[in-house]
Amino acid sequence: MAEWLYEAGIGEARAALVENGVIVEARLELEGNLPLGTIAEARRRGDHVVLDDGREAMLDRVPPRLSEGAALLVEIVREAIPEPGRAKRPRAIPAAPDARPAPGPDLLARITATNIPIRLLRAHESDALEAAGWSELLDEAETGEIGFGRGALRLSPTPAMTLFDVDGAAPLLDLAIAGAIASARTIRRLDIGGSIGIDLPTLGGKAERQRVAEAIDATLPQPFERTAMNGFGFLQIVRPRPRASLVELLRADPAGAIARAALRTIERTPPPVPPRHILPAPALAWLDARPHLVAELARRTGVPIQFASGS
Repeated sequence: MAEWLYEAGIGEARAALVENGVIVEARLELEGNLPLGTIAEARRRGDHVVLDDGREAMLDRVPPRLSEGAALLVEIVREAIPEPGRAKRPRAIPAAPDARPAPGPDLLARITATNIPIRLLRAHESDALEAAGWSELLDEAETGEIGFGRGALRLSPTPAMTLFDVDGAAPLLDLAIAGAIASARTIRRLDIGGSIGIDLPTLGGKAERQRVAEAIDATLPQPFERTAMNGFGFLQIVRPRPRASLVELLRADPAGAIARAALRTIERTPPPVPPRHILPAPALAWLDARPHLVAELARRTGVPIQFASGS
């Protein structure tokens, strides 16, 4: 039976859809995220808007005669997406005439809307996320190295698209089908959207290439569009991209990822929790800029936690 595991962590919320003991979908929501569906008051600043809380969003469909600095109500239709060298700001459109300011649904609300049972996880309980492979999944997102029965995938995010390279042992048709299935499962697990390319072993026959494409259709849930697999072994998929994937979230801020993982580990440490902990210097600097997270950890553990640099 499928169920969502949900954890309200410190600095991030986590969710994993588990089927037969394996994570098939995973989600992270970082603190301070501006959720899809948020409706907020804003003012126009050129091609973007500034919300009342100071955050910015790109503005699509600028209303006619809307002057610089004019107030308007906007709806967030795409969340912020980090990219190397720059970040895509949230995208907004003018809200419907009858709309009222309201936050968009958070991660818990979104998984609740799937009507799949949810298990709320507590720090004093056994680690159900870890038992389902949470650390291994995060490692896949961070390194891009993903093994499967007949070979391995290498995942490489680029500004234009996310690329998968399939490598392994012959026979090539079996490898291509297994690689296609592994790629489709990874796309779903890591919540990858936008343009996705899969570089598969070259197959000569059209019927063989069609079998590979059908394996993706049978594995990856809709909605998505794809091309046929061409004679060079390349196939492209396009999925909705309403928010950043786990790959983008973790790689955009590795220091933050290390710090949040440490907070999770300490929160789950059985009493007595040690008061002093070591972090790499970048992760320590990240936490120093967010003292409220350390305060929350102290509140949850009942211990005045201190961090020091290990490098």
